[in-house]
Amino acid sequence: MEKKILSEIRQSVEDKRSNLSGWLETTPQPEKELCLDCEVDQPVIEHIAILDQTLQKVENDTLGVCKVCHGHVEESILEIDYTAEVCLDCLSEPERRHLEAELQFSSEIQRALLPQHAPAFPGLDIGAFSRPAQIIGGDYFDFFRFKSGSYGLVIADVAGKGFSASLLMSSLQTALRTLAADSDSVSDVIHRINHYFLHNVNLTTFITLFLAQYDPEQRSIRYANAGHNPPLLFRPGALPSLTWLAPTGAAVGIMEEYTLRSELVALQPDDILLLYTDGVTELASPTQEFFGPDRLADMVAANSSLSAQELVSIMRKGLAVFSASASPTDDVTIVAAKALV
Repeated sequence: MEKKILSEIRQSVEDKRSNLSGWLETTPQPEKELCLDCEVDQPVIEHIAILDQTLQKVENDTLGVCKVCHGHVEESILEIDYTAEVCLDCLSEPERRHLEAELQFSSEIQRALLPQHAPAFPGLDIGAFSRPAQIIGGDYFDFFRFKSGSYGLVIADVAGKGFSASLLMSSLQTALRTLAADSDSVSDVIHRINHYFLHNVNLTTFITLFLAQYDPEQRSIRYANAGHNPPLLFRPGALPSLTWLAPTGAAVGIMEEYTLRSELVALQPDDILLLYTDGVTELASPTQEFFGPDRLADMVAANSSLSAQELVSIMRKGLAVFSASASPTDDVTIVAAKALV
């Protein structure tokens, strides 16, 4: 096997191991529980064990050796899954067809960054804002259509900042648009994205992700939350209420045994769904106090009569006042969707 691909795999796995180990050591426990959708670190430790096994195979010169014929697994396969242990000639016909689909999917993702569109959603008023901490960032939001024609909205946060995070974000954008166009299941889309990111040689970190499918006829949203900050659903009226849409599974690219469920919420007139990244709630004041979820909820409640874009503008100003207009240390993204009467 070419030394170039082995070197790329070694570097990718070492980077991912370093990123995950550092995240385990330095991340506060509440944040880890949110990202993992559980209270224990074991799923990440198990993934790190797979990375260690891969590094050991590189050292032993056994990585990419077919366990059936003892030949070499094709490099194109190892680039999208460096744990692969069966070459093309030894795959069954169903396995071969599945792999061909995955290779095509991988090619489409790596080809280009598609432009972002914000189509009109019937029955929803939408506003959005995103500001990277550096010139480019790892926050991502987008709007698209599912196979049935229903409407998709997503917000995601790539672990890390800067150019490397932005590259991963661009791959995520293409993956979501590619998969949503051929699916009507938010959980299936995220499952496939997790599979793609888990052992891909080009991807060395993980992503928190909230994906929603809006049905204008049913006035409902089906969503899956992969370890992302819980969006806020605010319901105004005589008895206002708010609900935090908690994670329904772990972040993408961090867990070997991946489970994820979807949830359904009905929308009433004037309901507000607010999506955001942790750069909002973890924005610090000059006295190093975090903005936090409570201030976020209070600001939404106090301005719920405004349009979605007006609400986003008010929040931008409020965040600037809170931080005394200091330069952000993390990317900040807000998406507001308000149900129309």
